Amino acid sequence: MSSKKSKTIIRIVLAIGTIASLFFVPWIILKAWLMPLPDTVQEQVNYATKLGFDGIIVYVDKKGNAPEFYAAGYKNREQKIPADPHSLFKIASVTKLYHAVAIAKLVRDEQLSLDKTLADYLPELKGRIENADEITLRMMVQHRSGIPNYTDTYMYWAAPKETAEENLALVLDLPANFEPGDDYEYSNTNYLLIDQIIKRVLGYKTFTYIQEAILDRLDLKNTYGSIHDVNLDDVMSGYYVGYEEDLKTDNIGVMLATAEDLGKFIRALNDGSVFKDQKEQDIYSSIYRYDHTGLIPGYQTIAKYHKDIDTVVIQFTNTVDFEGYNWSLHEIIYNRIIKILRKRMDS
Repeated sequence: MSSKKSKTIIRIVLAIGTIASLFFVPWIILKAWLMPLPDTVQEQVNYATKLGFDGIIVYVDKKGNAPEFYAAGYKNREQKIPADPHSLFKIASVTKLYHAVAIAKLVRDEQLSLDKTLADYLPELKGRIENADEITLRMMVQHRSGIPNYTDTYMYWAAPKETAEENLALVLDLPANFEPGDDYEYSNTNYLLIDQIIKRVLGYKTFTYIQEAILDRLDLKNTYGSIHDVNLDDVMSGYYVGYEEDLKTDNIGVMLATAEDLGKFIRALNDGSVFKDQKEQDIYSSIYRYDHTGLIPGYQTIAKYHKDIDTVVIQFTNTVDFEGYNWSLHEIIYNRIIKILRKRMDS
């Protein structure tokens, strides 16, 4: 067979494969991705409600400009309360950024050591968590411990546990997923244990330290440690596709914040003003990242700083489906907003 014929056949096969793959891509995702880019952020935010999101909040902080607030859809769909850009929102795994900053500060002050082990700090877990005497604090911060993720246990989200003890019990005595330091695997158990370590060392709640060392330093008055610390009327409702109940009252151990408070924190994290000094920032840079996303039933968050446009953009959506397409739509909306902001700067 000639080289020309071989190339033709390969192109045909690839074309057929591409066409066939489209049948397995939800058309709503394709439509959201391919539709013409609107001129304004508000237009893109408004379109989110046509993609199945009950409500959306977007916060834009371009350095040197006044912050911008956008919202569409509902804060509470049962009561038809419009989305409020100043609502509190469960920020899910974005909480880990605050804990990582707390670790950097405590290491800087020599109250913690990144090289001490889980067994050093919580000796009662030796023999209950495999390799507890080899897993360092650094490994836990970086998700390189091999400790199984409690939220991956069977049907976890059907009835989430409310206490750290209940969550930890789900993974005690389970084999490690890999040897400490040999691999990376995102595990919420790491940060559950980090919270326990901080409390053990300080003698009080981790969030109290976060409040004093981070939030007060940045004058952030709309960030909270628990759903029990807030007025529920201030919290954006959360929904899961196919499930009618409001999920905002579920207590699953995550922080809440307004988009503005979270945006100010992300700005301070990236410009270094959250840190006491360069040494503290260098410690942080050696252990964790400078942006994050969050996903729990009812709540999706993207919190990032975009250096090329010197802009922090926070996006909250309050409708979730763990099948994956819902998160994909969330990301598509966010990325299109970034394109609009870049285009606006170039014009």
